[in-house]
Amino acid sequence: MIAADAPGARRWPVISALGIVQIFAWGSSYYLLAVFAGPIAAETGWPLSWVVGGLSLGLFVAGMASPRVGEAIRRHGGRPVLALSSILLAAGLLIFATAPVLPVFVAGWIVLGIGMGAGLYDAAFATLGGIYGRKARSAITTLTLWGGFASTVCWPLSALFIEHLGWRWSCVAYALIQLGLCLPLILFVLPGNGRAAPAAADRQSTIRLSGPERRAYLTMMAIMVLAGLSVTIVSVHLLTMLQGRSLSLAEAVALGALIGPAQVTARLIEMAGGGRHHPIWTLAGAVGLSAVGLVMLALGLPLVGAAIFLYAAGNGIFSIAKGALPLALFGADRYAPIMGRLARPSLIAQAIAPTLGAMLLSAAGTDWTLNVLATLALANILLVIILWKDME
Repeated sequence: MIAADAPGARRWPVISALGIVQIFAWGSSYYLLAVFAGPIAAETGWPLSWVVGGLSLGLFVAGMASPRVGEAIRRHGGRPVLALSSILLAAGLLIFATAPVLPVFVAGWIVLGIGMGAGLYDAAFATLGGIYGRKARSAITTLTLWGGFASTVCWPLSALFIEHLGWRWSCVAYALIQLGLCLPLILFVLPGNGRAAPAAADRQSTIRLSGPERRAYLTMMAIMVLAGLSVTIVSVHLLTMLQGRSLSLAEAVALGALIGPAQVTARLIEMAGGGRHHPIWTLAGAVGLSAVGLVMLALGLPLVGAAIFLYAAGNGIFSIAKGALPLALFGADRYAPIMGRLARPSLIAQAIAPTLGAMLLSAAGTDWTLNVLATLALANILLVIILWKDME
């Protein structure tokens, strides 16, 4: 791995290409069912819970694959791994398009899940770490700006596809985007990672961490797990929880629409800082803003819009922190495999979060669910304090 800009790796072409790839990687996987689930269930008669549950399976598979993805990026660079991701995403979408029965559709999520593990933020961050070394932080920040537009671009595009093509041919259309747009961008715009990893590193997959480094690693993992639980529960169940607070569906949708602008605003502010502060400050700001927003919602304060904006702003820069802080803590040489290992429990937490959120809402109601979310957010503040002290 190299610790400086790779030859020919001009930042804007590379980040722009990877940004487009990220928009369609997220849009054709994580965000797919937001628009596709209803039409799929309506046309096939498959239970909606099983259709939507495919995403949980995909996230679980992505989590299980992530450590191997990190090792592969360390050994071979990000370009071949991201290229494989694009091919796998296309293959999963084609399985959806041709699935005659529900088990085949669900099996498609296994293929798509491997593609998610090899192609979403964690793999993209590791790729940037390989290209730019310790200078990758600004590239990571800029990439999250691109990724923040995934739902903005792909939800309307998905609706347009379904209206004119039906859901099956829409899956084909996304597969063609992966193969005809994303794959060429990866192969012809992204640079390699420079020299290959040393042979000794290839033979030895164990990451050696000192005592303080291991504590920091485990603390960071716990922070990512709690954040993954919270953000996924909110993403899936926010409208239900807002309606449980006596808001109409239209009011809930309008408030939920604040999430995207809040995330982008926070990322622009972080970007304006130019990376002059240590990423632990970004992480502290992320968990702090999210906690304030969720506590405000749990307490039932009247400023619901402000609470959602603060929560989403924190979540927006958390994506930057989870990519930049491990790079600062562990260095570029170990960055890719560490990102892969950190991603596994977080993605598994995200996989179980929709079901956990539904169980909480059914058994305890909106108030207790928001109380649990606020507690998780406050626990993350404590973990960040612990991490900060370990870094001193």
